[in-house]
Amino acid sequence: MDKPQELLQAAQPKDSAEQKIKGFMVIQKKNVLDLNDFKAGITDNISEMFGRGVSFQLVSESQIDSSIGIGKLSKTALLQNWICNPEGLVAGHTKYGIEFDWDSNFGIPGAFLITNSHHHEFFLISLTLQVPGHGNVQFDCNSWVYPASEYNGAARVFFSNRSYLPFNSPPALKKLREEELIKLRGEYNGMAETETETERKEWDRVYGYDIYNDLGDPDKEMELSRPVLGGSAQFPYPRRGRTGRPRTKTEPATESRLAVGMSFDIYVPRDERFGHLKLSDFLAYSLKAVAQSLVPELKSLFDSTPNEFDSIEDIKKLYSDGIKLPDNHPILEAANNLVPLELIQQFLKTDGQKLLKYPLPQVIAKDEFTWRKDEEFARQMLAGEDPVVIQRLQSFPPRSKLDPEMYGPQISCITASHIEKNLDGLTVEQALENNKLFILDHHDVFMPYLNRINALSRKIYASRTILFLEKDGTLRPVAIELSLPPSDQRRESVRKVFTPAEKGAQGALWQLAKAYVTVNDTGYHQLISHWLRTHAVTEPFVIATNRQLSVMHPVYKLLSPHFRDTMNINALARQTLINAGGIFERTVFPGKYSLEMSAVAYKDWRFDEQGLPADLLKRGMAMVDSSMSHGLKLMIEDYPYAVDGLEIWFAIVSWVKEYLSLYYQNDDAMKSDAELQAWWAEIRNVGHGDKKDETWWYSMETVEELEKTLTTIIWVASALHAAVNFGQYPYAGYIPNRPTITRRFIPEEGSQEFSQMVENPDLFFLGTINNRFQTTLGIALIEILSRHSTDEVYLGQRATSEWSEDERVTEAFKRFGTKLKEIEKNISERNQDAELKNRSGPAQIPYTLLYPNTSDLSHEGGLTGKGIPNSVSI
Repeated sequence: MDKPQELLQAAQPKDSAEQKIKGFMVIQKKNVLDLNDFKAGITDNISEMFGRGVSFQLVSESQIDSSIGIGKLSKTALLQNWICNPEGLVAGHTKYGIEFDWDSNFGIPGAFLITNSHHHEFFLISLTLQVPGHGNVQFDCNSWVYPASEYNGAARVFFSNRSYLPFNSPPALKKLREEELIKLRGEYNGMAETETETERKEWDRVYGYDIYNDLGDPDKEMELSRPVLGGSAQFPYPRRGRTGRPRTKTEPATESRLAVGMSFDIYVPRDERFGHLKLSDFLAYSLKAVAQSLVPELKSLFDSTPNEFDSIEDIKKLYSDGIKLPDNHPILEAANNLVPLELIQQFLKTDGQKLLKYPLPQVIAKDEFTWRKDEEFARQMLAGEDPVVIQRLQSFPPRSKLDPEMYGPQISCITASHIEKNLDGLTVEQALENNKLFILDHHDVFMPYLNRINALSRKIYASRTILFLEKDGTLRPVAIELSLPPSDQRRESVRKVFTPAEKGAQGALWQLAKAYVTVNDTGYHQLISHWLRTHAVTEPFVIATNRQLSVMHPVYKLLSPHFRDTMNINALARQTLINAGGIFERTVFPGKYSLEMSAVAYKDWRFDEQGLPADLLKRGMAMVDSSMSHGLKLMIEDYPYAVDGLEIWFAIVSWVKEYLSLYYQNDDAMKSDAELQAWWAEIRNVGHGDKKDETWWYSMETVEELEKTLTTIIWVASALHAAVNFGQYPYAGYIPNRPTITRRFIPEEGSQEFSQMVENPDLFFLGTINNRFQTTLGIALIEILSRHSTDEVYLGQRATSEWSEDERVTEAFKRFGTKLKEIEKNISERNQDAELKNRSGPAQIPYTLLYPNTSDLSHEGGLTGKGIPNSVSI
């Protein structure tokens, strides 16, 4: 295979009557992006002085040079004024003019080769060429260009913004197109990337797959050993990006880990790393004690004071007074080493010491007590941080699928007598017939793990919550069942049923029962609804898209904004959040079993059920009804997540359908698309390889199947992730509303604990849920996760208006954006409708998590509680 550098040197064109192609390139220099690396600018300037600069050659789209097998090459042009351009000394984009010799026989440039002879990389944003008689040709690059020495002297190739299916690709560009994909797959001398054990370097542009064998740290201590996820029937899992790090000495199946201080250096292909603005925003992460090295310091600070909250007022002080850290405290010193001083100053509050002071969560902003209400407890199942779990109850009593010998009776012990007093005069049978009963069922997913979890410092139950649909469209919980399996200390299973009460001991027990339900739901939300079903399942699509679809492919151009930053945020999560001893294990009740449980949940994951209509039908929350606008009738008409989500879903459907119709005229065109078929085969057989034998995968033989696939991918990466991510701080930022841990069981009547509960229900409640350390660490995390970055690109937006040179595409995209803006208006109007009580509820939080925010171009970011980013990027 010829290298682009060899092509660059070959067959310089003969002189002829020439004109000039003028243009400009936009870059960001390394010394602008890296506040701590000013020497990069100096050494690159010296390189320029000695003639080692940045050179270009254009590649003809229409004229082939048979001697090299690609389009004719222009004469080499050098980037001028690298040193002299004053803009190069200012943070931000730098614009350079460039000229190429050109004659009309050359045709329109379809690609260019670039060689960086500097000592350092730079970020190439775009190249715009003004071609005589043809107008502008745009190249959106958005890629790091490293010194050619890192690529064995090879030049980088970039293609114009035109889209081509493989069989329509200009012959002059075909070879370059194929060779670029080979490089991205890391195939060298016919050897696959997975056959090489080399640890990836930051300049590598290789997308590879690996199993989740990098969560444990057994070389540090065996308590940090974790099972490998992926590649087995016991723990199937989506694949992650491969780093190639060496294995641990203690467990050869486990990949070694980076030191905490090197967390931001974890390998992902450099173009997948956060941009400058996003990284600046995300560095606040370090200041919130997420780095494991800071956790012991924070804990020692709390050890000098009581680690329990004495009252609800104590919790509220986190938002008003904050937690003062002493001068020169190790947390500040460690943060200073990780984060430039200019950025630290953004996050230190008032006097420079209240590092751990938090914004007031929305759930208590209007009324600090409404979170206790049953109506608000139930409403959050429809419009809170995890509105994707509630189901319609279709038979009574609920029944488990677990082995009764191991986990106790399959049939719930909730009886008709428990709930009929709260069914407005209906019998259970009548309520079922009228679709009035719903359930939040966390019984089967947690029951197999309870004995192991409860052997830790946590004490939880597996819960079932039955709810009744009122005439005004709101839900009311009517019974909660808390269960424990048999154990070595307990021959029989434990099953307790609680019903609504407001006062006295029964009222205190009811409030506790709701807390145990919420703890189940927060664990399920973080590990399954959020991490597994958006972050983890999306990464294989990101990898396959870069390995198998050329940047010229229309499907690549459609999907690429929906994959922005996903590999980077997932890699950081593996390094500091979901790893052994990480933040999730410290703050979410399953502890060290957290990720293992998500692997068990993945066994039930089906790609064809991830779209919103299919999900609603599966949960019984909707039924097919051709008379309705979207062909579905919701079982709860005022279900904010579903109502807003269906509008978003079908807007995406229309956009994808119109876009694909411009490229695939029939099913045969799609079936003969070699890149697309290789992409889909790799997703099935490798990226989600533990599911490869499932029969529900689309066969990818029709354009309709491709439409469904792409719509689902975009939905999951954008709207579904927004719905389960950005509501975290508004609701869970106040830990009594969404506790993540319970530390003792429900007290038995007659016990000392029961008396303590009756005497002071609030204090007993606080002593049951997260302590001060767990609370502070947990809300520090979700504050960061709930923030929109200042460079957010929302659904219906693109980072550049020139992302496609096809006017038909850009006009279709404008129509998509217009539709999303109409949806914004619809959502705002629904939020003003007093008849729709679930839109705001007692806590008065308007439902805006699926407000597209397409109309917002302010780039302010922050805890807005609204907006659908294009991708899973936080």
